[in-house]
Amino acid sequence: MVQYIAVLASHSALDVLDGARDEGFKTAALAKKGRETAYREFPVVDELLVMEEYVEIVSERVQERLRNLDAVFVPNRSFAVYVGYDRIERDFNIPVYGNKRLLRWEERVGESSYYRLLDEANIKRPKTCRLEEVDGPVIVKLPESTRRAERAFFIASDRNDLSRKLESHRRMGLVDDVSVKQVSVEQLVLGAHFNANFFHSIVRNRLELHSVDRRIQSNLDGVYRVPASDQLSINPQVSYIEVGHEPATLRESLLEKVFAAGKKFIEACGRLVPPGVIGPFTLQFIVTPDLDLVVYDVALRIGGGTNVYLGLGGQYSKLYHGRPLSMGRRIALEVREAVESGLLPKVTT
Repeated sequence: MVQYIAVLASHSALDVLDGARDEGFKTAALAKKGRETAYREFPVVDELLVMEEYVEIVSERVQERLRNLDAVFVPNRSFAVYVGYDRIERDFNIPVYGNKRLLRWEERVGESSYYRLLDEANIKRPKTCRLEEVDGPVIVKLPESTRRAERAFFIASDRNDLSRKLESHRRMGLVDDVSVKQVSVEQLVLGAHFNANFFHSIVRNRLELHSVDRRIQSNLDGVYRVPASDQLSINPQVSYIEVGHEPATLRESLLEKVFAAGKKFIEACGRLVPPGVIGPFTLQFIVTPDLDLVVYDVALRIGGGTNVYLGLGGQYSKLYHGRPLSMGRRIALEVREAVESGLLPKVTT
């Protein structure tokens, strides 16, 4: 019998913890020393386990504690980044809500990439190319040299502009040779950016559109607020670090395309990484002036953008449940119903 919902104390953990308590579970937060304040201050944590480093979560000491709590663990992006895909798949032997083998498919390079998932699903995405193949406006995405989890994005108008800006990033120490080996160069697609947050219910056998949000990025958000003439005079170095999210509305005529993309994505993941998507996932897309949807990124677990609905509930969730639910509560509801119907092995890996 599941007693606790556990989560790494970062990213969207408060959403998970609050939703778990709403559904009658006890909660466990696994925090890194020095980053546990919020999980002590907010009274939504029943068991706070403080570790020197996040990777200690795969230690026998921590896992034994989770087993004694009869816990189901909910993964987030911080879990994937700070613990690592190999350790999660090989060494973490606690029931994980969702398909933990899908976590590594959020990368842009290598055999397991979300580009491959989107192509398998026949979902439109930005064209990609090698550095030497650039012949028009592109957005260049590569990990920072000192913070590999953060991306040093920049826009280039052509190949020469790309070379100049890449060299500038090198001189400033933002990127290095390791960064360049993991570079992704995408066609620049202009349009309105949205995140569609889905929930694939195994218990209820349906796809739910939970909510829509947009990213707040630093210092890009600040640059937006500076008049164009001043931008030209100060020439700011633009950064795309995600620091928050805000709710957004989407015109209803686009929902047909949003659902179509979500369903095709689920089918593709089921073929490539069985058992496929379990629970929450996000498609980040651009709406072009022709009202085409171009998916440029994905999240294969609870997304950071869903936590803007903490305590309020996603704007579309009420249409399924008669009341708005946060994504954290939707996960806990699925776990509870899976336990009650004997389907827990179907929703955990």
